[in-house]
Amino acid sequence: MPEIPTPAGVDLAATQRRTVRVLTAGQVLTGVAFGATLSLGALLAADLSGQEALSGFATASVTLGAALTAIPLARLAGRRGRRVALTTGNIAALIGITVVIASAALRAFPLLLVGIALIGAGNAATLQSRFAATDLSTTSRRGRDLATVVWATTVGGVVGPLLLAPGELIGASVGMPPLTGAYLFSFAAQVCAFGLYVLVLRPDPLLLAQCLDRERVASATAPTPEADRPLTARFAMLAVAASHVTMASVMAMTPVHLSHIVAPDAVTLAVGVTIALHVFGMYGLSPLFGGVADRWGRIPVILLGQVLLAASLAVAAAFSDTQGGVLVALVLLGLGWSAATVAGSALLTEATPLALRPRRQGRSDTLMTACAAVGSVLAGVILGLVGYGGLALWAFVPVALVCAGAVVVGSRRPIPAA
Repeated sequence: MPEIPTPAGVDLAATQRRTVRVLTAGQVLTGVAFGATLSLGALLAADLSGQEALSGFATASVTLGAALTAIPLARLAGRRGRRVALTTGNIAALIGITVVIASAALRAFPLLLVGIALIGAGNAATLQSRFAATDLSTTSRRGRDLATVVWATTVGGVVGPLLLAPGELIGASVGMPPLTGAYLFSFAAQVCAFGLYVLVLRPDPLLLAQCLDRERVASATAPTPEADRPLTARFAMLAVAASHVTMASVMAMTPVHLSHIVAPDAVTLAVGVTIALHVFGMYGLSPLFGGVADRWGRIPVILLGQVLLAASLAVAAAFSDTQGGVLVALVLLGLGWSAATVAGSALLTEATPLALRPRRQGRSDTLMTACAAVGSVLAGVILGLVGYGGLALWAFVPVALVCAGAVVVGSRRPIPAA
């Protein structure tokens, strides 16, 4: 794939470094808001509905909000640039936070779900930050730049839940409804992210890349145009979505399973430690996988992710009755997701011409979030029928699909350019 040429007067390398730093900072800020939503949404849903069985609707709402808005936000980015798409997501999240607080004050459960869905729309924009990091990136650094932005999610995911206790104290002091105080921090973080994108994300990476692409095409000495590889792009979407389904299905049922095998007074600690290490596995080593993907290639690292996922599922099936076995399985699950997601996202980018990238990237995020929502629902049914070990065995199905897809894509020989 040809590198983006550097026009006179533009230091493309410096622009890309600044873009990655801005996106990383924005990912930390927006991650704080999303982390608080994941932590408080289920509690608010149970409180306002009066039924613990409906607490899962919070997760379903945030996932649905992300799935429904991923493609429109991607198309907006294609027309107006990444900055407009990202700030639109910030505005949606700010409105959503306001609606959530109002729903708690009014004790309105349906209104709560609307607010959480709007926060999910903001998360759809956050997901697209990883693709924005590749707009100006060279082939040799694309995986690392993408993975750096993914890694920043770790900070927001950890800091968000830690703000719950101080948020409640501050919220109570100003008369906010119970369980909503932490949203003050979320609101402030989203405002800061909005200002960061508006003021600092300049030039817009996607608009600049489109401008450079037009200059390259118009140049008499233009290099070979980027080839569209739709089969490879579809495989990349499959790899990202299937790996996400495997991870989300098992992870979503882990707290329930731990509550059955751990002493009642130790459940909270066991769940907290297990999920924290799982999240670290998902994001903490993503720069490592990005660098390896740049050196080894995208498909080998996608397959490495499937190996790690398969190892996780094998451990979960064999040692489902032990807390240590579940802990090891969840760490491997996070590592496998990280490798497949970073490499798959990079592969999707470079298999798609610049003009088609925003649309395909939006489709990929929609497919990923929608499949995860369905997978989480089915996982609950499977857990009830065959238990945690049986669920792990069923989760081998999407892993096998990705491996089969890699064989098909790997067996295709590139068609020589005309």
